[in-house]
Amino acid sequence: MSFRVHQTNKKTGVVYVYEAVSVWDKDKKQPRNKQVCIGKIDPKTGEFIPSKRLDAKQAAARDPQVTATSKIIGPSLLFDKITEDLGLEKILKTSFPKHYKQILSMAQYLVDRGGPLSHCENWSKNFSHPYEDVLTTQRISEILSSVTEDGVQTFFNKWIRSVLEDDYLCYDITSVSSYAELNEYVKYGYNRDGEKLKQINLAMLFGQKSQLPVFYRRLPGNISDVSTLHNFLKTFSFLELPKMSLVMDRGFFSHKNIDALLASRDRFTMAVPNRVKWLQESIDEVRENIQSPDGYRKIDGETLYVHTKLFPWGEDRRRCYLHLYYNAHAAAEAFDSFTEELLKYKSELESNLLVAAHEDAYRDFFIIGETPVRGRKVQYNNEAIQKQRNRYSGFYAILSNDIKDPITALQVYKNKDVVEKSFDDLKNQLDMKRLRVHNSATMDGRLFIQFIALIYMSALRRDMRNCKLIENYSVREIVQEMETISRVEYSGKYGHLITESTKRQRDILEKLGVQVPA
Repeated sequence: MSFRVHQTNKKTGVVYVYEAVSVWDKDKKQPRNKQVCIGKIDPKTGEFIPSKRLDAKQAAARDPQVTATSKIIGPSLLFDKITEDLGLEKILKTSFPKHYKQILSMAQYLVDRGGPLSHCENWSKNFSHPYEDVLTTQRISEILSSVTEDGVQTFFNKWIRSVLEDDYLCYDITSVSSYAELNEYVKYGYNRDGEKLKQINLAMLFGQKSQLPVFYRRLPGNISDVSTLHNFLKTFSFLELPKMSLVMDRGFFSHKNIDALLASRDRFTMAVPNRVKWLQESIDEVRENIQSPDGYRKIDGETLYVHTKLFPWGEDRRRCYLHLYYNAHAAAEAFDSFTEELLKYKSELESNLLVAAHEDAYRDFFIIGETPVRGRKVQYNNEAIQKQRNRYSGFYAILSNDIKDPITALQVYKNKDVVEKSFDDLKNQLDMKRLRVHNSATMDGRLFIQFIALIYMSALRRDMRNCKLIENYSVREIVQEMETISRVEYSGKYGHLITESTKRQRDILEKLGVQVPA
């Protein structure tokens, strides 16, 4: 137990302050006081002047007039490096000069906590973040409503140019459920999470090489995947952005979309559904010879036979390459997959929720009857179904006006799952499984905050992957591992100090190239 003693030097009149500690003297069997001088009292102001032997932390702890505040800075060390490396603050500042710091703070909260934005207020009181002040629930609502379409497009114009360089951009769509009743974009449609709720659709571009989200667009919940591409390309044309190299699955295939991609001079790599007539004719041409040893390939444990041919498209004979692949093991699995597709098509027909991309399938594989009394009756065209199964199982195709080599085309196409992972992050890590906002303006602001959070999460995961930290931690585990590093601010002349970091924290920061401030 310690206590303080003030002693006055009789010659100089200086009042010295001693810290006395009571210790037990084993030899004399009694307590003794051990005194150490820790400073003196200023005769004019009465303030405590610490001894020069004490460091800042020791001096502040012994000054009775000193107050201290503490904020957790560990997560912000990680976020600040990403912000600087990507130039994210500079881009946001040009787009939202009044609110860019609040936007960054909310995005960082979502990565750290992943909870509703209504909980951001308590987080902002205890954590270091760009805005520095408290983000109240009312303030958050105001900021969400202030995120204008003009500001968002300004951001994308600069963001895309900063990250888009010779990259393959994976394009896909997901649905996000919502309880909103007064939002014109919330509609019933094909819900990818299997929920019986209205939804919006979210289209996104994700870079394979940069491993960063590039662009998103909010769409009505009842719009089909295949019909989204045309307006998407028009948006990029308005922004006058560099030409893209898009990677898409077969859900986006249509003659109209291929025409639009070629007309816009964008490069693409897209899977083609086996139900397409001209593809079936191309498969029939190579069926007997595709299993030649010349076409044998083994890719990531998958045994394939491949064939590529030049495929001029349309009246202008625009150059494309058709890559054909045959997998005998997949032929058996394709049987069940095709059955599942047929069940989905039948459900669409019976519910009258038709998808434009499936029109050929409706016509080829079903017999549809209409009566005034019994309504629509849908039956399978079993002869056409059996013909399809027997002839085209195990085959799949990729069409590209960019990649000539079939193996490169396949690898690029398989890597499109990066955008699917980003959707998983949005829904399961960044609190967007269901949208709780009720008007379109607030919803658009929330989506933009989510996108900035996704940039942080994707960039951190990329850096973790590069230094192999991803083998032992998730993104959120890394961020929360940093939460014991704090910055203590002392009043007056004592400045601040950073609390001690653990060996594990120092190892993480070193591998990620993060410097701890003094």
